[in-house]
Amino acid sequence: MKSAYIVIVFLLLSSCIPVKVAPRFKNQDYKIIQAKKFKRKLPRETSFIFKDPKADGEFYDYINTKYELNNNNVGLDTPIMIDGETVYLSYSETDKEDATLNLPLVIIDKKLEQEGYSTVFDGNYSNRKGHWYILITVFDAHMENCLLDKHPLKPKVVEYLKVLKEEYITTHNYQEVLFKKKP
Repeated sequence: MKSAYIVIVFLLLSSCIPVKVAPRFKNQDYKIIQAKKFKRKLPRETSFIFKDPKADGEFYDYINTKYELNNNNVGLDTPIMIDGETVYLSYSETDKEDATLNLPLVIIDKKLEQEGYSTVFDGNYSNRKGHWYILITVFDAHMENCLLDKHPLKPKVVEYLKVLKEEYITTHNYQEVLFKKKP
């Protein structure tokens, strides 16, 4: 019995304890939820959210090139056509991070302090790893969110955004999107 306690204590002391975990979308590579539920500081608009595997600012370059915006109002009410109707696409980028607490480092520093020595791992008690996400909202001409369940264009908007996401992720030279047939 005593050896079981020793094993449990050893496992606790040698492990990192997760403090924050960035979301991982189950069964899909995107999620449609209220942005405020995803991150508190965001607005209460229902958004199409997906993890951005590319560098910061790449989505800006993609949208700017695809819709030929010439760096004017990129990401802010970009007009697009879906099912013969003009809707307006806006996006933002945000990060969520994984954070773990390294319990062994805390214990070692506390023990060193008790013995009268200076700390070795001061400030390195936790590890952080960031993940970037793109949040897209689409509004119609009446400023109604097209991603709400009651909106008649929701299925077509979601399909358009899934294609847009895939095109963004698979395209490396954004000039190529100018030569592709636009949906």
